[in-house]
Amino acid sequence: LRLVTVVRAILDGEKAAVLKRDHHLPLSFHRRQEELKFSLGLQRLQHRVREIQALRDDGPGRDGAAQSPAAPKDLPTLILEAVKELEAAKQQVLKRIQIWKRQQQLAGNGTMFEENLAPLQKRCENLVEVYFQLQQQVMAASTELGPELLPRLLERFSEVLSSLVKR
Repeated sequence: LRLVTVVRAILDGEKAAVLKRDHHLPLSFHRRQEELKFSLGLQRLQHRVREIQALRDDGPGRDGAAQSPAAPKDLPTLILEAVKELEAAKQQVLKRIQIWKRQQQLAGNGTMFEENLAPLQKRCENLVEVYFQLQQQVMAASTELGPELLPRLLERFSEVLSSLVKR
């Protein structure tokens, strides 16, 4: 038990040293890390859209009755997961927009400010592109989604787009 206590104390010290060191990393490192997280989320979202497309293409009406009952159940679940990921990606974009606005405000006080909006614009364009692809898949699958789920999804879609446009 004493050995475990000593090893734990050493590991806690190492953890504290790493955390202390990471707080002093350059801002570009944190920005790059955030950009990678967004890219990964966007790729995951694009993969979901392709999965929905493949499920719709291979869904009911093909290969007999064995696949037919499973496809309508899986499709709404897959679409809901994709919409949730779309909303998470939207939150990341809105967070970056808020950071940019705050940096612009602080620039009035003499703080360094990077005025380049190209990365932020690229994020928005990529997100809106995936948004329209997903919305197209949802509209194409409207018969499988049912009358209660489709209006909720369309409302969530309009909220995503309106919040992006307003900000």
